[in-house]
Amino acid sequence: MKTRYWALIAAFLVQLLYGLNFTYAKDVMAGGYMKPFGFILLRVAGATALFWIFSFIGPKEKIESKDYLTFFYAAVFGVTINMLCFFKGLEFTTPIHASVIMITTPIIVLVLSSFYLKERVTTLKVFGVILGFAGALVLSIYGKSNLEGDNVLLGNLFVFINAISYSIYIIIVKKLTYKYHPFTFIRWLFLFSLILIIPFGYSELVATQFSTFTPYITFSVLFVVVGATFGTYLLNPLALRSLKASTVTTFIYIQPVIAGIFAIIMGSDSITPVKLIASTLIFGGVYLVTKKPKEALKG
Repeated sequence: MKTRYWALIAAFLVQLLYGLNFTYAKDVMAGGYMKPFGFILLRVAGATALFWIFSFIGPKEKIESKDYLTFFYAAVFGVTINMLCFFKGLEFTTPIHASVIMITTPIIVLVLSSFYLKERVTTLKVFGVILGFAGALVLSIYGKSNLEGDNVLLGNLFVFINAISYSIYIIIVKKLTYKYHPFTFIRWLFLFSLILIIPFGYSELVATQFSTFTPYITFSVLFVVVGATFGTYLLNPLALRSLKASTVTTFIYIQPVIAGIFAIIMGSDSITPVKLIASTLIFGGVYLVTKKPKEALKG
């Protein structure tokens, strides 16, 4: 039981870091300090270095040769396509549109996990997903944004591809957690991702003027690398070891709530009845999905 609680905490921390990540990453790119693909390359390179440096923490496990191909697939869907499409999508669409599309991820994972992982889909879980989706949708639609996308349709398409890609990654990683500790395979996943991303981000990264970084921008970049990349990609598999894939992804509904709370703390947003109702729906949905079903009575 304690293991499950720790897994739930890990799943929550992932969404907490992601919720803060949007603000910090946006400030770096919107301020013209770094371009999207260059930022992604720095993000992946930094996280790769951290995973290999701290790889001694994990257990010594022998990797089967055939699993390296699985690591590669996870790198393609979980990092390369996922990050490139999301950052590119944000370049063309609005944050509100992006957040609405991203909350389709738990729905996609619920369907995929029932087919590929044979996870049992209960009525309670379906209702929880729908409840959380409704809350996140309300919060996203009524959220305020002064940023307009240049090509909303194209941007939305990129974000949706990202959502599908991330969903496939969750299924792949869930299978890997049955065999290996996260530290065993994540370092290989990021090494493959780094090789794949270099052609996309190299020119933008070398053109970055690091001397223009303010202390806040430096902190923001470090947060994205250490917290929102190294931290999230380590905690997610840890959560998946003890929780169903559909349960872990339902926590994504918390992201708009975290973003809203952070905006209120920063003085750029305020509490409204609509936001309180939406937040209640989201946390209610997450509770229903994470609630462990009672075993059938014997006799």
